[in-house]
Amino acid sequence: MKDKNDLKLAVLIDADNIPYSNIKGMLDEIAKLGLPTIKRIYGDWTKPTVSGWKPALLKHAITPIQQYSYTTGKNATDSAMIIDAMDILHSEKIDGFCLVSSDSDFTRLAIRLRESGMTVIGIGEKKTPNPFIVACDKFIYIEIIGNKEISTTETGAQTITKTTSTPAQTAEIDTIDNKFIKLLESTVEDIADDNGWAFLAEVGALIIKKKPDFDPRNYGFQKLTPLLKSLDEHFEIDEREVENKHIKHIYVKIKK
Repeated sequence: MKDKNDLKLAVLIDADNIPYSNIKGMLDEIAKLGLPTIKRIYGDWTKPTVSGWKPALLKHAITPIQQYSYTTGKNATDSAMIIDAMDILHSEKIDGFCLVSSDSDFTRLAIRLRESGMTVIGIGEKKTPNPFIVACDKFIYIEIIGNKEISTTETGAQTITKTTSTPAQTAEIDTIDNKFIKLLESTVEDIADDNGWAFLAEVGALIIKKKPDFDPRNYGFQKLTPLLKSLDEHFEIDEREVENKHIKHIYVKIKK
C-alpha cells in the first residue's frame, strides 16, 4: 500500500444524509489520510433542505452532482453515487474512496470497492448502521471532528486575522468498558515480542482492522498514547529514544 500522504482519494458526499456545518473539519480530516483528487457531492439542489451546502461548494472546490428525487421519501442520491463510484473505480486513477454518508445503503458499495483493492474510508454520524461501518477500512464519526474557520477584518490600515475554532459537535464520550479493554489487551498480545512489548503504531493499526470505527477521540483522547496511559492499571508504556533522531518510539505492555 502507498504511503497515506500519497493515497489519491475520491471523496463522494451524500448531501441528504450529512450535515453541512462541519465540511471544513471533514476535509481537513480527509487531508490527513490522503490527497482528495476527486470531490463530488450528490443531492437534489432544487430542494431547500440542501441549500446550506451551496456556499461550501465553491469555497472547497466540490463538484455538485444534480440528482432529482423521482419518488417522495426516497433518497435518490444513492444510485448516482454508486454509478459514479464504479466509473471512477474502473478509471484506475485513484487509490481509495472516502464515502461521506450515514446511510447503510452504501454497505455493498464499500464491500465491492474493497474487493477491488481500494482503501475505503467512511465518514458519518454516530447513528450510522454498523454494517456500513464494518464494511469500511476505517470509519470516522463526524461528532469528533473539529472545525476551524479563518476570517479577516480590516480596520483602517490594520488587518486582523481571526481563527474561529468550533469544537467537535456535542456527543457522548464512549465508555471505556471491559469489552474495550479486552480488545486492547488482545491486540497487544497479538503483536507483542517475546518480552511482551508491542510497538504502539502497530497496535493502533491492528485495532482499526478489528474495529474500523476506533478512534481515541471517541473516548475523549486526542491520541492513543494518552488513552493507554490513563489505563495504567492495565498497561505499561515505554518511550524509547531513537538514535540520532528527535523522536521516540512508544511501546506498550500488558501489566500482569
